[in-house]
Amino acid sequence: MVGVARFELAISRPLDVRLKPLGHTPINPLFNHIKCYYNNMQKYILYTDGGARGNPGPAAVGVVIYDAKLKEVDKFAHYLGVATNNQAEYQALILGLGRVQKIAKAEHQLSEVTIEVFMDSELIVRQMKGEYKVKNKELKPLFAKVEELSAKFASVKFNHVLRDKNTIADKLLNEELDKH
Repeated sequence: MVGVARFELAISRPLDVRLKPLGHTPINPLFNHIKCYYNNMQKYILYTDGGARGNPGPAAVGVVIYDAKLKEVDKFAHYLGVATNNQAEYQALILGLGRVQKIAKAEHQLSEVTIEVFMDSELIVRQMKGEYKVKNKELKPLFAKVEELSAKFASVKFNHVLRDKNTIADKLLNEELDKH
């Protein structure tokens, strides 16, 4: 008869998985695959900001992408034309996730990529976390697009930050707006 082993799974950053037997059962070699899987994960950190001058008005986005070691991988701004602030925030997120997808595809399978998103729109973050419903009919397709893009990755975590913690993306979008 084969006994059942119980384990405690602890995952720490950078994605280091440790299995600790709960009792005196030795760790099965099969569990070593879990450690290998998590150690092969690639992490990106995405800062996005979208804004409009007037609401609606001329709008742009700013995006900054870092790797897990906080090395800047890419940054860009994009002019949207006329949009609301919330539409611009969603577009920044969509363009940022799309860019991470292109960058990550060159080196990894998307199922091995985790993303941590930081943005100063509390509304968008809460909607993406499922804490708020998306009631605005013009935001629903943008929300759906973010969900579609997010589903391609191992995980996407959304975080709200204050504007002063998102200065580079904010600066990029304002410089882009100044050009138009």
